[in-house]
Amino acid sequence: MQLPQFRSPLARAVIPVVGGLVVLACIGLFTWAMAAYISSGEVTTSDRLAPDTWPVGNVEYLSELVETDGPLLFAELGSAVNDRSIVIDHQGSDPLNGWRVRWAYPADRDSSCIVTQEVGTDTFIDCDGRAVTVDDLAIPTEVRPVVVDRVLLEIDLRGITSD
Repeated sequence: MQLPQFRSPLARAVIPVVGGLVVLACIGLFTWAMAAYISSGEVTTSDRLAPDTWPVGNVEYLSELVETDGPLLFAELGSAVNDRSIVIDHQGSDPLNGWRVRWAYPADRDSSCIVTQEVGTDTFIDCDGRAVTVDDLAIPTEVRPVVVDRVLLEIDLRGITSD
């Protein structure tokens, strides 16, 4: 069966454009409907969109890494509402205990003063050029390290809120 042929130049120019606009309008309407459906009801977070925990790795490997190379600096750790940079440190010889998390900025500065780490050491340089240690970094009240099944270190992010 042969498709109909448009004979006038106006029909050949306008009908494909109108058809394309109709398809785009249908896609936009479908997207809007899905967004309205998803956002209806109670506002809840999804682990796919914003995980409650962030897996870091094996506790034995990480404790050895921290012992040889110093604390681990993770820049711009994403969460549902904002980005944070954190430092993960380990103290002691037991890989299951002694984990601590700090914000990657000094306690006497705000979050715009992100530190950089001197490679292979436990020394950090802040935005003013001062040398600081993990003990000088800000302590988060809403983020904590968790050892899962005596193997995996995770960072609990459930308490992160926007500024």
